[in-house]
Amino acid sequence: MLNRSSEATNMLKEHIDNDSVVRLISHNDADGISAAAIIANALKEEDVQFHTTLVPRLKEDIVNQIRSEKYDLFIFSDMGSSFIKEFNTYKHDVIVADHHQVDDTESDSNVVHINPHLFEIDGSRDLCGAGSAYLVVRDLDKKHLAYFALVGAFGDMQGQNGFTGINRLILDDAIASGNVEIHEGLKIVSKATEPIYKSLAYTFSPPLPGISGDLEGSQEFLEKMNLSYGIKFTDLEDEEKDLLKEALISVNPEIFGDCYTLPKETPMLKDLEEYSYILDACGKNKKQGLGLSIALGEREQALDAALKLQRQYRDQVVKGLEWVKREGAQQLESIQYLYSEDKVLKSVMGTIASIGLSVQLLDNSKPVMGLSHLHNDIKISGRTTRDMVARGVDLGQALRDSSANFNGTGGGHDIAAGAMIPYEAKDNFLHLVDEMVEYQLSND
Repeated sequence: MLNRSSEATNMLKEHIDNDSVVRLISHNDADGISAAAIIANALKEEDVQFHTTLVPRLKEDIVNQIRSEKYDLFIFSDMGSSFIKEFNTYKHDVIVADHHQVDDTESDSNVVHINPHLFEIDGSRDLCGAGSAYLVVRDLDKKHLAYFALVGAFGDMQGQNGFTGINRLILDDAIASGNVEIHEGLKIVSKATEPIYKSLAYTFSPPLPGISGDLEGSQEFLEKMNLSYGIKFTDLEDEEKDLLKEALISVNPEIFGDCYTLPKETPMLKDLEEYSYILDACGKNKKQGLGLSIALGEREQALDAALKLQRQYRDQVVKGLEWVKREGAQQLESIQYLYSEDKVLKSVMGTIASIGLSVQLLDNSKPVMGLSHLHNDIKISGRTTRDMVARGVDLGQALRDSSANFNGTGGGHDIAAGAMIPYEAKDNFLHLVDEMVEYQLSND
């Protein structure tokens, strides 16, 4: 895979030497914004002009529209692997740095395709989109940008139990560059910015059953220890921090472990995982440009705006989890699904599907589909557990194949995938996915 990355680096270097203007297209989530940040920062350092667009999904009309744009090099990051056939027909050079599932299309000489799945590396665990993007620029003396790949990995739920595979190589680069440090600590969010009860309620990874997403449950948990829930974690006395640590470890031992920090960063962005949550909140609120501007060095007003979005988004997630607790999921034989027309719930459906599984509000023996009604379409966010993947579930394949039956699109990873289908196909689609998952489980 590193040899393939070198091909991409050589292609990029050639265009840098020729003063080409580069077209960059990336996903609008934390991983995609981090991927764009790596390429954009590298190009900026090389005094290369570039034009960046962050999109929620890559569709055929976007691919065809970009084809006619007058650029010498197109870079697609955290997306693009399902459009290699189309990129082969481009008249200019293309680099695809992705980690989603691939098909069997071979790339032509004008396309360099970097994807862990091409080399039998797990793209849902060992390398994210930002990681693939980092490999494109790594050999241009850009190891100081490695930390963005780790931010992207956290955004894609890859770093929570330590970094593995190529992510480990990237971590070593980040440490060697002096930008990342590791220390043991509590993996709770917003230690210096939120009251402790909110820090605990907003901590979803690792999950704290009865506390994560539950403001009242968090307050009760702290009151039992006679801890003031209205102050910040950083303001607790050392003895109180130790008491809280022991109590949280009894809820989930994974809450204490390696924390990855950026010692030179502003306090709000010091924690890599927290950085990813801020970028994710920007993307989820359709302010992906704000997230990218922060990753390109903007602070103060931009960071204040992003933190406001993050608080708003977390409150929406808490509301969503309260709804899941109250209503539960609709059950089919092998899958379950969440569906609401509520505007707030629709905006966080994928997130509450994922967290609902991890905090045991949903049956973790069944994959869950979060459905959002958008105009004439339904957006589907599928989530499952590592245990279900080990038993044979592959949501990327199930959603890709099922959506194709209804003139929709879909794909992703075995553990997390998405699809877009016409609204009227909703029920038939769900039953087809249900049958496919049943087939996967019975034929593993």
